[in-house]
Amino acid sequence: MRLRHMRAPGALMLTGALAGCGAPMVRQAVTPIPPASLGLTPPEAAPAMTGQGIAPIAADWWRGFGDPQLDRLISDAVAGSPTLDAAIARIAQAEAVLSARHAATAPDVTLDAQGQVTRLSGRYTIPPPFGGSTRFVGTGLANLNWDLDLFGRQREAIRGARASATAALLDSAAARLALTGGIVSTYLDLARAQAQAVIVRRTIAARENSLRLVEARIRNRLASDLDRQAAATLLAQARQALVGVQARDTLARNALAALAGRGGAYGAGLTAPAIRLDGGLAIPAAVPADLLGRRADIAAARARIAAATSGKEVARRNFYPNVNLAALAGLQAVGIGNLFTADAATVGAGPALSLPIFDGGRRRAELTGAAAALDLAVADYNGRVVGAVREAADGIAQVGALSAERSRQAEVLRGYRETGHLNAIRVSSGLDSRLDLIDNDIRTLAAEQADADLAYDAAQARVRLVLALGGGFDASQDTPR
Repeated sequence: MRLRHMRAPGALMLTGALAGCGAPMVRQAVTPIPPASLGLTPPEAAPAMTGQGIAPIAADWWRGFGDPQLDRLISDAVAGSPTLDAAIARIAQAEAVLSARHAATAPDVTLDAQGQVTRLSGRYTIPPPFGGSTRFVGTGLANLNWDLDLFGRQREAIRGARASATAALLDSAAARLALTGGIVSTYLDLARAQAQAVIVRRTIAARENSLRLVEARIRNRLASDLDRQAAATLLAQARQALVGVQARDTLARNALAALAGRGGAYGAGLTAPAIRLDGGLAIPAAVPADLLGRRADIAAARARIAAATSGKEVARRNFYPNVNLAALAGLQAVGIGNLFTADAATVGAGPALSLPIFDGGRRRAELTGAAAALDLAVADYNGRVVGAVREAADGIAQVGALSAERSRQAEVLRGYRETGHLNAIRVSSGLDSRLDLIDNDIRTLAAEQADADLAYDAAQARVRLVLALGGGFDASQDTPR
């Protein structure tokens, strides 16, 4: 039902009375997890606490590895990644929706013009001599329609669109961090493959030398073909390991090219990494209290809760009347000659009321759906919060465990090297043969491989911890004001 050109006081009194009917209540089934229940404080409270936070991570934290080629890789990826292109497109889409919501609060002005030759009914509203004749009928009207938004429906829609735009911007920051972390992690895989290749080639050289010694002993009838077969098997294992390492090198190069949005030639052109594995990063002893404020994905989830809350409010306020200010001014006439005369002028203005009476349950269904969307947004936020706390706690534990493991492995490697040094002295003194050094050499090379693996595992763990701690996300720069 639509009532036009009512007297303003009467329309507003009727609107107030109808608004009192209200909208049905839909209870929220899911509530956000309080940060305190996870041992955290809200982000806004963290600065006031002492000893529970760590220094902010630099936005370009990867520069701590000291490799200019890695810096270039990240710069190229940020400039050409399809993943970031999609995130930027979603930002533009969300901002367009926000602009449309703002436009809905402004007056809507249209110009309608129509002219046609028509036969006017002789039995209707127009009397003779026009009624019953064929005449030109012309209309030219300027129309004004302005939603007064008395119940705040449009304001809530704008709030929700702004929150959605904020979430899209924060999602872009999270995508940029994930891309950066992926590149650093893959670059470490490339550096690991090259470091392992160096060790494997030394292993191959050592086992080739062992095979030559065995063959010399066989010629002197001091060893058997069984000894040669054992030495040849160890050499074949080392050569097989080199093939595997070279394959991992190629896969890492291809992955880096894909992350940078380039072809395979881009990865093949990368030089040997010159990465500083123990690049500086302050490691906290416990999950920082301000963790949630450091994470772009958590901030985006909060923004989506705000958007869903506004969506629920819009659905609730759809039960209230819609009051517009409508006006028109223009010309209406029968006959071309009459269209541009003073008597052809027409003007009208007044409130227009749209009142929902019966819709078959559509508005109630929309409200229920909006409430469910809010529950989904809260559930997503809760899952991300729990996951973020676990990621940070696991990252801290892994960094600590790998540090201890590296210390123990360093002791093992020192022991083998010292044994090798003592054995070399015995050989040079004529107390042992060179063949007696083979077993310890093999153990030493295996210990070197394990030590290298642990060094790269520790670097990877620090990268994961950086990502878990937000990777230098700065809410003041990545959140629209």
